[in-house]
Amino acid sequence: MAAIWIDRERCVGCGLCVRACPQGAASLSGGKACVGEDCIGCGLCLSACPKGALKRREPDRSGPSEGWRGVLTVAEVRQGEIQPAALELLAKARQLALQLGGAPVSALLLAEEGQAQAQTLIDHGADVVYLRQGPGMNQALEDVWTQAAEQAVRRAKPEILLFSATEFGRSLAPRLAARLQTGLTADCTALEIDGQTGLLRQTRPAFGGNLMATIQCPAGRPQMATVRPGTFASEPPQARQGQVETLPETPGQGRVQLLSQQPAEQSAGIETADIIVAAGRGIGAQKNMEEVYRLARLLGGQAAVSRPLADAGWAPYERQVGQTGKTVAPKLYLAFGISGAVQHLAGVGGAETVVAVNSDPEAPIFQSAHYAVVGDCLQVIRRMIRRLEG
Repeated sequence: MAAIWIDRERCVGCGLCVRACPQGAASLSGGKACVGEDCIGCGLCLSACPKGALKRREPDRSGPSEGWRGVLTVAEVRQGEIQPAALELLAKARQLALQLGGAPVSALLLAEEGQAQAQTLIDHGADVVYLRQGPGMNQALEDVWTQAAEQAVRRAKPEILLFSATEFGRSLAPRLAARLQTGLTADCTALEIDGQTGLLRQTRPAFGGNLMATIQCPAGRPQMATVRPGTFASEPPQARQGQVETLPETPGQGRVQLLSQQPAEQSAGIETADIIVAAGRGIGAQKNMEEVYRLARLLGGQAAVSRPLADAGWAPYERQVGQTGKTVAPKLYLAFGISGAVQHLAGVGGAETVVAVNSDPEAPIFQSAHYAVVGDCLQVIRRMIRRLEG
């Protein structure tokens, strides 16, 4: 359904809205304006219309008292494997469901053949798995995924809908929110139920990570959020009984066809690394990043950076840790030359052991470190390399 509707009695067929529409969604038919499904609701046509004939369509404001209940998570499957972030979402979903008085927890699974993966989701906390399977489900076709996800949401009517803030989730969630005409809070780092209102409190970085914003969606349903991988811990699987509901395939194909695909270069993978060697401005120069990578390889871990180094181009953004980067939970986090701003520490909260090296004895990171070394970080890196190679 288009986000704009036409008052045909006021419309004079001048065509100004057609020229103003950047999507080509507006047209003239029978001397009157009409709006197609490609409308994104930008509103440019509203200001172009001299007669005020175009209006925004009011979204569905139905709330939880009208049948919306429970928590639905969307599970990401890559190369036939359920991603760890999907299991993290289920663990958090169960916590939220308990706060809502024992509401049901469900998961949406899009897979070519998903019976085995469905049981994995049940063992990790799903009461019901909505399974949409078929040959097109393993292809990166967002319009097909969105259609299937909307089908599941219409059936489950969840009060809360959660996605992982991966490329998959960041692409699918806003498309679905537009179809459902509800709100979406992206890149959340905390979720909790408001004890007074029962609404989902969604916390995320704002203004470049300089403060945290807590957002609520009191009217639209479901309440939608994407969550950074690594923000919550997954629970060990248990032998559980659950229900699998297979969603029927809908007729027709998506507007895009996948002709071929080629695997991208392997990403840094810092979200799942057990050991991370992180560098900040204290390493002095870009050329010193070579030694950071070297130490990370010797330890069998991954190299990471703070935001200033990613902004300067010393390392790709996929290696940035912090509020505006990745959230990590390694067994060992080695921080070299990182001052410890709150924005960076927000991404390291899940680390089991933090070792900080900084020449400034008053560096804030020492307050969060399990072990603190006051000294030149490059000297420490080089001594560790010599010891490991020696």
